[in-house]
Amino acid sequence: MNEASYIALLCGALFGGEPEVVHDFIYPGGAASIRVDCENANRVIEFGLDKRSSLDSVQQALFAAEVTGKEPVIVVINRDGEMGRFEWRIALAANAAGVSLHILPATLAQGLAAGS
Repeated sequence: MNEASYIALLCGALFGGEPEVVHDFIYPGGAASIRVDCENANRVIEFGLDKRSSLDSVQQALFAAEVTGKEPVIVVINRDGEMGRFEWRIALAANAAGVSLHILPATLAQGLAAGS
C-alpha cells in the first residue's frame, strides 16, 4: 500500500478529517500552495511511511500549522513493526519541535481496507 492509500483509509477514520486539503500562501517571491495530507477542525496531520522520504514530515507539519493556524501532527506508518532509524529520527525531531507524533502499525489500515 502507498502513502496515499493510508491517508485515504486513516484520515477520516482516526482523525475525522478531510484528506488532501489545499491551502494557498504568500511568500516574498510570490504565491504558492501546499497540500495537507489530512486536516480536521483543529489539526493538520502529515502522514509518512517508515522510510527516508518521511524525514521532512516535521517541516511539512510545522509549515502547514503556520499556514492554517492549527496544531501540527505527524503520523508514521510502521510497516515492519520495528522502531527503525527513520522512525527514530522523526520522533526525536518531532519531540524537539513540540509536534505530536503517532506511530501506527500498517496492519491497522489493512484491517480498514478489508472492511474489518
